[in-house]
Amino acid sequence: MLLRTTLLISCICLAISAGCGSDGGNAGADGGTAGDGGDIDAPASSYTVTWGPRTVQAGEEDTLCVIKKLGNTDTLHIGAIHNVLGEVSHHFIVYRVNSDMPERPDPYACQPFSDMLNPAGGVPLMITQKYDETLTMPDGVAFTVQPNQTVRLELHFINTGDVAKDVMATSTFIPINDADFQNEADFLFIGNPDINLPPGPGTLGPTYFPMPSDLNGSNFFAITGHEHQWGTDVSVAVTDGPSGTDTEVYHPPNFNWDEPDTVFHDPPFQVPNGGGFRFTCDWNNQSGSTVSFGEGANDEMCFFWVYYYPSKGAKVCIHTDQIGSTNLCCPDPNNSLCNALF
Repeated sequence: MLLRTTLLISCICLAISAGCGSDGGNAGADGGTAGDGGDIDAPASSYTVTWGPRTVQAGEEDTLCVIKKLGNTDTLHIGAIHNVLGEVSHHFIVYRVNSDMPERPDPYACQPFSDMLNPAGGVPLMITQKYDETLTMPDGVAFTVQPNQTVRLELHFINTGDVAKDVMATSTFIPINDADFQNEADFLFIGNPDINLPPGPGTLGPTYFPMPSDLNGSNFFAITGHEHQWGTDVSVAVTDGPSGTDTEVYHPPNFNWDEPDTVFHDPPFQVPNGGGFRFTCDWNNQSGSTVSFGEGANDEMCFFWVYYYPSKGAKVCIHTDQIGSTNLCCPDPNNSLCNALF
């Protein structure tokens, strides 16, 4: 059982989104090319980095990355990121990576979420599942990028049609004035991998995940749910304890697994000290066979991500009952299971 769970949680690491770059220059100069060939309406001070274009054959599914320089000469505080995707894209992740990482401008095969738990290799800034999405931080909140910042763009695509499609994605980084910067933003990815769905309707949860004490007082300003093709609903609440009172923070009507809404909170919400998140996922499995956890389009996931400040680092957090009732929030140098797995 331990081996099985170790492999399972390792899959989460593999499964789990900004100035001018070498591919397009300052967005004010060329407008920034959108995923379908349209223009991004971005200020002249912004920077756009492009993934692709690449032809995706009928029935093809893969995850490919590019690594590119942002092209900024100064430290920037990024107050908004605008992502635009092509029509066969499933999700798109933008990472801030070490600037000594060599550029790889042509899409190459990469492991999904490979930098999620490795601060030395990079950290995620934004995950996008919608065709066109902008993450706007609260006033004074931003992601900081260093001069000549390197970014990694990771695109998971699947072409379910019967003809080849060209796909391209862009990420536009929009800075704020240095004098306005107050708090660094960051990112949590939280979920439950204990998925075993027979054909028909199914539910996982409610799952309770206790918030680590080092995140007490964090301000959460945006949240997005994540399922695959059989997903019908994701709901998330904050609560003051395992049997406490829930306050719903995410439950968009008419949940669309393919383009789930990001819900923004103004003012941001907090998790009560000693409390946590409680979340539920629903599906209608029409595959005719049992579906389990996995990153592929024919597998399922039950996750959500939240953007918060002030930063205590990007983390992947899970609850699993496969080795008792275990909660992990990694990386965590004080957690031996995190260290063993990641």
